[in-house]
Amino acid sequence: MKKNPGDHEQIENRQPTASKPEHIAEHPGFRRMFAPDQLTIGIFLPLKFYVGRMDDLKGQADIVEMIDQRNFAAVWVRDVPLFDPGFRDAGQVFDPFAYLAYLAARIHNVSLATGSAIFTLRHPIDLAKSASSIDVLSGGRFVMGIASGDRLVEFPAYGIDADQRDVRFRETVAFFRNLVRYRRPSIHSSLGQLAGVELLPRPVTGDIPLIVTGSSRQSLDWIVEYSDGWLTYPEATADSSGPRLLAQKISAWRARIPGGVFKPHMTNEWIDLVEDADYPRTPLRGGFILRTGRNGLIQLLEEWQTAGVNHAALGIQFTSRPPAEVIQELAEYVLPLFPTHDRPNPWLSRW
Repeated sequence: MKKNPGDHEQIENRQPTASKPEHIAEHPGFRRMFAPDQLTIGIFLPLKFYVGRMDDLKGQADIVEMIDQRNFAAVWVRDVPLFDPGFRDAGQVFDPFAYLAYLAARIHNVSLATGSAIFTLRHPIDLAKSASSIDVLSGGRFVMGIASGDRLVEFPAYGIDADQRDVRFRETVAFFRNLVRYRRPSIHSSLGQLAGVELLPRPVTGDIPLIVTGSSRQSLDWIVEYSDGWLTYPEATADSSGPRLLAQKISAWRARIPGGVFKPHMTNEWIDLVEDADYPRTPLRGGFILRTGRNGLIQLLEEWQTAGVNHAALGIQFTSRPPAEVIQELAEYVLPLFPTHDRPNPWLSRW
């Protein structure tokens, strides 16, 4: 009996589906951001904090167009479903997928990244549908940072047990991977059952890069096997030992990756970039914010690159200067030292 197309791709979802670097290597968004032994620069949104008025966010997309024109590697948005006054941080306010779709229609080069989509709070079908849609509409520029979530107020709001989010995270990754990769998977999961149906649209290269944030309550070996990259926070220290400690962490992770496969590491920093180019690196709020001039920032990025970091996502919300002024300084003096990986993208302008 003749098989229907895609029958050979049916699988059971009883175990997570491991990362397949060969599927990711040609992904345009991934290739723009990552290459061995090199570091690129992205910008975390919002450019200004929401402090009670939506007017505070007006004009942001215009500056994101500037970020695109200046050839930064990526823009990042976070997934913050509910504003918790205890965190004093509403992210970019808009739903991350809706906002990235909006940006995808306005910018044409920069990678679009979540940092990070909370996989424990959303159903994998909805995550896969949103991710694949943005990937296709943007010409394969969507890179998906993912996390298990740390705002405890959100879990009861969704009716989810926060103590079980490690298990739910793994199950969501498995469901998502199988739905995105296979045309008609047979999935049997605590999160749902399906067979004989297909997710549309399909990602442009057949997969979506998944970047795990922090530990997401998983073992290092699990992250090695099931992620396409790892985002960790910089080691905040009172002295200059942070990059050395970060290098040790990255080295321990890469030593577990079999076969010399390249999987990138990312980190991020919230900076207050002052006008004095030689202003020394000064940690604020216990190292959560770094006040510095551009020369100090360049030195830090060089240290990160030596440590094995492949992408640095910078947040400028704490800078008192106008965002466009900061972006221009970064583009003129910092970005040329850490250039974006420009490669032809055959999927641009398809829609």
